[in-house]
Amino acid sequence: MWIWQAFTGLLLLVLLTLHMIFNHFVVEGGLRTYRDVVAYLSHPLVFAWEIALLIVVTAHALMGVRAILLDLGIGPATDRWLKRGLTLLALGIIGYGMWLSWLIRSRGL
Repeated sequence: MWIWQAFTGLLLLVLLTLHMIFNHFVVEGGLRTYRDVVAYLSHPLVFAWEIALLIVVTAHALMGVRAILLDLGIGPATDRWLKRGLTLLALGIIGYGMWLSWLIRSRGL
C-alpha cells in the first residue's frame, strides 16, 4: 500500500502545483471573487482537474491515517475493518465533494 501512498504523493505535488499556477497566476488578477471561481469551474477540463485533485488528496490523506494507525500496532482483523471504514469514508468525502462542486458549477451558488 505504501507504493500507492508515494504515487498519490507525487500526483499531489503535480496537481497542487498546477492548481496554484492556474488559479493564481494564469487567470488575470487571480480568482478573487466567488463569481470568478464559478465561471472558472464551468470549463469541463478545469472541473475534471479539480475533481482529480479531490480524489488524490482524499486517497493520500486516508492512506496516511491508515499508516499512522498501523504504526501504532493494530492487528490484522482491526486493519481489515479499518480499510473498509476508510474506504467508505473516502467514498463519502469524494461523493460529497463531487456533488458540491457540481452544484456550485451548475447553479452558481
